[in-house]
Amino acid sequence: MLQKLGFLPGFNKQVTSTGAESQWTGGENVRFRYGTPEKIGGWNQLGESKLTGVARGLHHFVNKESTKFAAIGTNRILYVYSGGVYYDIHPVTNPSGTAITSAFSTTNNDAAVTITFGGAHNFVAGDIILFGDVSTFSAITNSNFGSADFCDKKFMVTSVPTSTTITITMPSVETGSGATTSGGITYYQYYHVGPAEQIGAFGWGISLWSGTILGSLTTTLTAPGLNNDANGTGGSGTTINVGSTTGFPSTGTNYFQVGTEEISYTGVTATSFTGITRAVRGSTRAAHSGGATITNTSSWTGWGSAAANTDKVTDPGLWSLDNLGSTLIALIHNGECFQWDGDATNATSNRATIISGAPTASRDMLVSTPDRHLVFFGTETTIGNKATQDDMFIRFSSQEDINTYTPTAENTAGTQRLAAGSRIMGAKLGRNAIYIWSDTSLFTMRFVGQPFTFAFEQVGTNCGLIGMNAAVEVDGAAYWMSENGFFRFTGKLESMDCLVEDYVYDDLNTTSNQLIYCGINNLFGEITWFYPTSTSNVNTRSVTYSYLDSTAKRPIWFTNASSLFPRTTWEDSSVFGLPHATKYNAGVDTSFDVTGNTDGTTIYFEHETGVNQQEAASTAVAIPANITSGDYDITQKVVRGAATNLGDLRGDGENIMRVSRIIPDFISQQGSAIIQLDLRNYPNNTAASSSLGPFTVTTSTNKVDTRARARAVALTISNTAVDTSWKLGTFRLDIHAGGRR
Repeated sequence: MLQKLGFLPGFNKQVTSTGAESQWTGGENVRFRYGTPEKIGGWNQLGESKLTGVARGLHHFVNKESTKFAAIGTNRILYVYSGGVYYDIHPVTNPSGTAITSAFSTTNNDAAVTITFGGAHNFVAGDIILFGDVSTFSAITNSNFGSADFCDKKFMVTSVPTSTTITITMPSVETGSGATTSGGITYYQYYHVGPAEQIGAFGWGISLWSGTILGSLTTTLTAPGLNNDANGTGGSGTTINVGSTTGFPSTGTNYFQVGTEEISYTGVTATSFTGITRAVRGSTRAAHSGGATITNTSSWTGWGSAAANTDKVTDPGLWSLDNLGSTLIALIHNGECFQWDGDATNATSNRATIISGAPTASRDMLVSTPDRHLVFFGTETTIGNKATQDDMFIRFSSQEDINTYTPTAENTAGTQRLAAGSRIMGAKLGRNAIYIWSDTSLFTMRFVGQPFTFAFEQVGTNCGLIGMNAAVEVDGAAYWMSENGFFRFTGKLESMDCLVEDYVYDDLNTTSNQLIYCGINNLFGEITWFYPTSTSNVNTRSVTYSYLDSTAKRPIWFTNASSLFPRTTWEDSSVFGLPHATKYNAGVDTSFDVTGNTDGTTIYFEHETGVNQQEAASTAVAIPANITSGDYDITQKVVRGAATNLGDLRGDGENIMRVSRIIPDFISQQGSAIIQLDLRNYPNNTAASSSLGPFTVTTSTNKVDTRARARAVALTISNTAVDTSWKLGTFRLDIHAGGRR
């Protein structure tokens, strides 16, 4: 007898596979549209280049000439994308450039170059320095490095040995005898944004102030010591030679300190540490001479000493991006705010410039429309004094004047301090109000005109925002992720039912909460949160809510753990016609414009195009997709009190069922799909695949013959090949009732 298979839309991960009868339990790279599962659309890389660092802000806008721009803020550089090309518009602290003389120091057979400044600089490791053109360069003596190696090039600062020196890393080593403070050039310093990842801070006691060392206290560094690079003794490898390792921990990841630099290691010999990683625990790498003291910092106690676990977190390099007409407004998280004129002549050759009169330290920013105020959240009580930054303080400009923030009787500038919570986490512009979240509560901010300009109201408690970018507004409703669940505000606060909630929150890295990014795919009525799992400090998973197809009785949620899909930012299709998003590749990699980049790179994608993933000129790669049902079983169906012989999949597992045929049905199909039956006799059994199968199904496949026998059967649909896509219809199985054994 043929039996239709019907499944409710969305995933249910709150129950066991046995409990999820007539439901889907999981999958990857699939979505639900009109209640039916299908493979997601493909994506293509935009432009030929990779961007330096990890993107933490994305915003689309159009200028007066209808030129489309995508502003992409990474943790190192602010870019705009237009016409298939990326432009560096990052602001610099010294727009006219600064000349330095006797600036370069090099060493034979070393790629490091030390830059010496005339006075104290403000660089930190990871910052970007841009050197001027050839007219500003004077030759370096005793060096193979010349003007072509420096002029009009950007470098990532490798280390900061002193307040007047930095080091950069060249693509090749010095082959000359080496220079000592020779040559000169003009440089430009990029505004600091922040780290690529959200990192734990150790606070007081990174040195050993008031601490008691456990185990062997010290040893000495063997000559020739350590260079200011990522390597070990002698400037190579991952081994550091010492006088003795007696008493130092020898298993797991451990730590020691030399100077002020913390170094981790994973192994020891009698006279060396192996598997070393330089400059950990927030410390800075430096050179150390032979004979320097090495102190065990793997474990210590004492008031004010650094803890093994972090209770303080440093936010990553985030951006708040918006536009006021054709003007891009860009705020560095907890930093300065800048503007860039998209209508200017040769706009893409210009850099963003600081907004005069604006606060210099704010957590978030947006443009209030249609009233056209620039609003700062978690900002300074005294403009220009970063020490006065108040995490609950709001300041807004005068109407249509982004340079005026001091309230007077003649303008609409003003301030407000919120009370519920300890810090403002983020804000979003809505249809009828601005939504503001603290770590505990939700507020609305509505334009009311003079004399108050804006009215503020607390509309929710115990519903704080988990991260700055974890909220969206769509169709007059705000949706967001809190530390204790998903919420919606439609005029009233609602806690959203979520059938994948435990799956998300039981494996969520709350220490990296600021990495969570929420985006809208308005083409399919989806809201997606990208988030890091408990073992990761980059986004590795996503969870999606289908706001168009969901009902009160059946909210539709689904997840994605595919390594292909995690994104760091997302923007809907309103400007470019298709959604855009960014993917981060961590680790050491070169970008198109920064030498010595160690922060990894970002790729910018256009989504919902084709059925494959495509990076630049590379060969198209398949997007594997799969979806798995809960277990279904068979019993005797009762109709009006009378027993019949009709099979019912919503049974109780009393009888064995035999499946002899599968009748596939796809609403649409491109390429081949794979069908698999997973068999189980008891809930605690590990599901076993049918002895026949998996089965490859094409558009011409009418039926699949099989021999499956079990109390419960689960269905999996998948694909693995390029140029493959599918949308599920109504499958039928040929099922026969067996005995109880």
